[in-house]
Amino acid sequence: VLAGFIRLLSGVRRIRAEDLPVGPTVFFANHSSHLDFAVIWAALPDHQRAITRPVAGRDYWEKTALRRWLAQKVFHAVLIERQKVTVAANPLEAMLTALDGGSSLIVFPEGTRSLDGLVHEFKAGLYHLARGRPAIPLVPTCLDNLNRLLPKGEFIAVPLIASVKMTAPIHLEAGEAKPAFLARAREALLGLTNR
Repeated sequence: VLAGFIRLLSGVRRIRAEDLPVGPTVFFANHSSHLDFAVIWAALPDHQRAITRPVAGRDYWEKTALRRWLAQKVFHAVLIERQKVTVAANPLEAMLTALDGGSSLIVFPEGTRSLDGLVHEFKAGLYHLARGRPAIPLVPTCLDNLNRLLPKGEFIAVPLIASVKMTAPIHLEAGEAKPAFLARAREALLGLTNR
């Protein structure tokens, strides 16, 4: 019901099951709205949605009882530490554990929402995920028009037609350096923005 409401609000269409990898997958996307992960989640086919968890900042999603409930009970988010990262609170470990448990993940490699709608440089997390689980497919996922649907600082969504576009998965290549991989992943995402 929630997924249907989100699709109705945003205008996104379902992704066809045959266009997605089978099993645990990392969907990596541009980030410009609080609705980003919910829209990707809602666009997925039922079987993939059931195993897909957004990766989100603990500092934001544990701030209020409502946010905490949504993150834990509705979206089953993998909440990670963004502010005080330590060996004991390493964000990578929670993500790898979720993948090992059969979950798919939605991640935003820019690390924070873009205010200008552009895709900014990727932080290293996607590289570390790819290195930690090289067999897991990484699917470039482009969100279009979400920055206008629920812009940063706004609390009420404006119904608009948004879209979710995905392309073939990528993997970390043998011996590929972190900067080269992150640039290639970003280019794969940018290629979708021009379609």
